[in-house]
Amino acid sequence: MAPPEGLPKMEYRFLGRSGLKVSAISLGGWLTYGGHVENENTFACMKAAYDVGINFFDCAEGYSGGESERVMGEAIKKFAWKRNDLVVSTKIYWGGANGENPVNNVGLSRKHIIEGVNASLERLGLEYVDLIYAHRPDRDTPIEETVRAFNHIINTGKAFYWGTSEWDADEIATAWRVADKLGLIGPIMEQPNYNMLVRDKVEKEFAHLYEEIGLGLTTFSPLKQGFLTGKYNDGIPDDSRLGAKSDDKFIKMMRERFGDDSWKKDVENVRKLKPIADKLEISQANLAYAWVLSNKNVSSAITGASRPEQVYESVKALAAVEKLTPEILKEIDEILGNKPAAFTRRFG
Repeated sequence: MAPPEGLPKMEYRFLGRSGLKVSAISLGGWLTYGGHVENENTFACMKAAYDVGINFFDCAEGYSGGESERVMGEAIKKFAWKRNDLVVSTKIYWGGANGENPVNNVGLSRKHIIEGVNASLERLGLEYVDLIYAHRPDRDTPIEETVRAFNHIINTGKAFYWGTSEWDADEIATAWRVADKLGLIGPIMEQPNYNMLVRDKVEKEFAHLYEEIGLGLTTFSPLKQGFLTGKYNDGIPDDSRLGAKSDDKFIKMMRERFGDDSWKKDVENVRKLKPIADKLEISQANLAYAWVLSNKNVSSAITGASRPEQVYESVKALAAVEKLTPEILKEIDEILGNKPAAFTRRFG
C-alpha cells in the first residue's frame, strides 16, 4: 500500500543534547507487535512507517515476551533496510519470560543488563541497537552498577546511547552525578508517559533537566490508549482495543477501570476538546498528537499501529502543530485544568 498523497513531510529532531536525529513520530511495538497483531500486519505497518519517513522503531525485551523484538527484526530483514538509515531501540528490565528462572532475568544488575542486551540483539537479528533504555528504575541495585553496565554496552558497540523510562527526575539526576564522577556517559533520553491528560512529570518534575543535562524525551501513549481519539466518548466500541477479546493483563485492567470516576472525568474532558478539533479542522487524534509535538522538549512521540492507515493518520499531526497557537493552547489548558503551575511551554 502506497502512502496517501498530501501527507506532510517528516520532521526530524535532535535526541536531547545528542547529535542523533529521530523522526518526530516513531513506531513502537507495545501491546501490538508479536502480540495481538499478526506478523503480516506488523510488516505492513513498519513498511508504511518507513515509507513516510519514520526512522525510529521502539521495542522492549518485555513486550510480548520478546516477540516484539523478534518480529521487528524480521521486518528489517524482510525489507532489506540499510541499518544506518534506522534508529532502533529496545528496553531492559523485564526479561523474566526469556529464561527458565526469573530471579536474575529482571532488574538492572550488571548481569541482567549485559545478558538481556545480548538476548535482545539475538532476537532482533542486529549487531547493535541505537538506543538502550532502563525500562524502569531498579531501587535494589546500586546506581553505580547500572551506570557502569550501560557504559559497558556502549563501549562494546552494542548501543550508541542509553536512557531511562519512567524514572523520577531525582533518579535521572543521580545517574548523571554518578556518571560524571566516574567519567562515564549518563542517560541522554527518557521515555515517559505523556499526553494531554498526563502532564506533571514531563512539564514540572523534569523541567530543570532539559537545560542541566540536555535530556531528550521519546514519549509514549500520546493518545492515552486511544482515549484522546474520542472513540470512547460514548462507551467502548466493539471494534476497539478495549472491546476486543483479549487475555492481556493491561487491557483487562483498562476495561475494568473504564467506569471509575477518574476515567469518567477523562472522557468528559475529551468530549469538551472536540469543538477545538472541529474548529481547527483536524481529528481529535491529530489534536492530541500535535499537542504533544508542540512541546519542543519532545524529540519523538511514539505511536502504536495495527493498520497502515493509523500510521498515516499520526503523520498528519505534523501539519497540525502550527495550528496550536498560544491562544489555542490556553483554551485547551482551561478545558483540562491540569497544567502544572511551574511549567513554561517552549516554542521554536
